Amino acid sequence: MTESILLVEDDPSVRTTISTFLEMEGFEVEAVSSTRDAIRRLSETPYSLVISDIYIDDRTGIDVLMAARQQYANCSVILMTGRGTMETVMAATRNGAFDYLAKPFELDTLLEAVRRAIAAREPADDETEAEELPESEMIGSSAGMVEIYKTVSRVAPTDATVIIEGETGTGKELIARMIHRFSQRASQPFVPVDCSAIPAALLESELFGAMKGAFTGADRDRVGVFESANRGTVFLDEIGEIDAAFQVRLLRFLQERAIRPVGASREKQVDVRVVAATNRDLQKMVEEGKFREDLWFRLNVVRLTLPPLRERRVDVPLLTHYFLNKYNNRYNRDVKLTESGLATLRDFTWPGNVRQLQHLIERLTILAPNDRIDAEAVHDAVSAMEPGAPGGETLADTETEQIRRVLAATGGNKSRAAQILGIERKTLYRKLERMKL
Repeated sequence: MTESILLVEDDPSVRTTISTFLEMEGFEVEAVSSTRDAIRRLSETPYSLVISDIYIDDRTGIDVLMAARQQYANCSVILMTGRGTMETVMAATRNGAFDYLAKPFELDTLLEAVRRAIAAREPADDETEAEELPESEMIGSSAGMVEIYKTVSRVAPTDATVIIEGETGTGKELIARMIHRFSQRASQPFVPVDCSAIPAALLESELFGAMKGAFTGADRDRVGVFESANRGTVFLDEIGEIDAAFQVRLLRFLQERAIRPVGASREKQVDVRVVAATNRDLQKMVEEGKFREDLWFRLNVVRLTLPPLRERRVDVPLLTHYFLNKYNNRYNRDVKLTESGLATLRDFTWPGNVRQLQHLIERLTILAPNDRIDAEAVHDAVSAMEPGAPGGETLADTETEQIRRVLAATGGNKSRAAQILGIERKTLYRKLERMKL
């Protein structure tokens, strides 16, 4: 029997292209351009499959999805959009969408999804009510990011341990926070720990706690991170930096979910989910004998690899406008972005990834000449933030006025000002001392 497909797409050229392609593949396609027509057709005709854009008119593809699932429990729904977000992916997943495709996509990718949906079609579970989802700071609609969102939507409701890989500045902690926010533990603590910032000798007591008198300076019982985050989520950032001795303790914890504070004679059971992150290649470290293989297996239940910004440049405009709006509001500015400025930002390689872009836009919002971010302003700001000057200094002495303006904007917060200016904090202190500021 020929499979019948309802296509919901407001763009005429896309609608015609997809319809023609699927009909050539042997499917029977009925195409509509509005959610109203789609929901009306669903009330009249049973379809094997619905393919719908997300953003159509005053209603969305989520409404089409819910109507399809309500009318026909055995109907599969594939959603597609050029503006994918974590929230829309979560809404799609929770309401039973079979797949979610980021535009633009190859027609063969759509065909593969259609065939999988038809092959996997089974009676649906009870309907899940949609819920209003909050906005997140994880910005990106590229195909790579949509795949990340889809994996997060599947793993978040579970208690599975997750390892997040990615270069510095790609947003690993934001992903960890999203996993926590969309989990059953969302109302409980989320506790981040930077393993690289804690001396090896103190990491055990930091995470497991310590009893009074366990070591010099332990003048009282101390509750560790795992116990304080009971029923919540602990995010272990830079997990590749922990030493061999602590790797053994962490492995035992992941196996037993029990802690023994330093100096204690008994263990305590705790209920925490662990999400870890690293900017290092842990598999390679295992092969080199620098990271325990059994610990790697325990952490690597679900693995997420965040793409660097240079591999998802289509997200640069979204990120840039988001950060510009954020800092215009924060600093009461009205800085505009020109086409030449955006083109220059899109062409940059972004070795520091999203974090570098964020700091650059904050700097430009405060310092942009004539309240315009054009190609020249971007070039100047990038040059100022690139390291290489003697002693780590990247600003010329003539930039005293810029330093004054950034300090004023940050309310005198020197750490934040140094970050925006692209220099080390100690460099800023030296300049302030020399400038008598």
